[in-house]
Amino acid sequence: MRPETDLLPRHAEATGGFGPSDPALRRRVGRWLVAWAIMLLVTVVIGGVTRLTESGLSITEWKPVSGVLPPLSEGAWQSEFLKYQQIPEYRELNVGMDLGGFKRVYLVEYIHRLWARIVGLAIGVPLVVLLIRGGLGRALTLRLLLLLGLMAVQGVMGWYMVQSGLSERTEVSQYRLAAHLLVALVLVGIAVWTAADLLTGRPRTDPDPRLRRGAVALVGLVALTAIAGAFVAGLDAGHAYNTFPLMGGRVVPRGYFQLDPWWRNFFEHVPAAQFNHRLLGILTTLAALGIWRMTRRVSIGRSRRWGQAVGLAALLQVGLGVATLLLFVPISLAALHQAGAVVLLAFGLLLLHGLTPARA
Repeated sequence: MRPETDLLPRHAEATGGFGPSDPALRRRVGRWLVAWAIMLLVTVVIGGVTRLTESGLSITEWKPVSGVLPPLSEGAWQSEFLKYQQIPEYRELNVGMDLGGFKRVYLVEYIHRLWARIVGLAIGVPLVVLLIRGGLGRALTLRLLLLLGLMAVQGVMGWYMVQSGLSERTEVSQYRLAAHLLVALVLVGIAVWTAADLLTGRPRTDPDPRLRRGAVALVGLVALTAIAGAFVAGLDAGHAYNTFPLMGGRVVPRGYFQLDPWWRNFFEHVPAAQFNHRLLGILTTLAALGIWRMTRRVSIGRSRRWGQAVGLAALLQVGLGVATLLLFVPISLAALHQAGAVVLLAFGLLLLHGLTPARA
């Protein structure tokens, strides 16, 4: 066990290390990234609500610039509604929907796209200003440019996902939905890690290699569980087997390996997708509680605090998941459950950051 003094001071990386040499600029950039990570969290929640309300296919075109404005006249609304009436979702599921109903789902998707544009501007505009002023350092500049590039990829991925539901399907592909969420999680992870680099620094030596390996495994489990949840959402699997802990009176649901080849069950079969998400959620919670117990024996205060945060967040997350299932997926609880996954991932990364030694 190593004392708290083994941690680098806030600005110890100023000489030849990561980020600006100016302490004030380091703090400003770090706080900006914290705020931006919170904006990403909101984006994930809005995206979840969009999926839960089945609003994602209501806008059938991608107009990155002109799409900033919603329809502003009755004729424009009628035109958008007519386009929606041409896709399978309307013809097979929503025949008879009136213009008022269309406006409600359209506005949900519109808010999702508008907020995503705002988040893109929130990384792009400050970055341009900072690049003009200089002083960021090469490593930080490259990482911020990576975030900007990934935001562009995320926009393209979002439209690629929507396209999958416009011609032959009545919903988007669960594979593309999972990929869309994965890019969002990567963005959150890079933003959180970079903000921690700038605001807190890292330990000079490895505080506890075993604990650090456990934190790596936990972060991986959280991400994997979240992606498994995307397949549950994409298949509407949360509306089946609304009991816990058994599924249809069994631990492992009947027909788990019904599809052929066998691997398709994990991604395309409702019982398997929900069971896998449940199992991963339980394993993640157990791992988080184990990490919490381990950090209580470590004398580094920051790691102990994040270990406690990880444990409490995991307990809350599994509680939200069970409640969402038992109550037949109410939108409010399901959205909180999705937000909880992002928060737990961020806490896990902050714990891992505090256990990762600074490079010489």
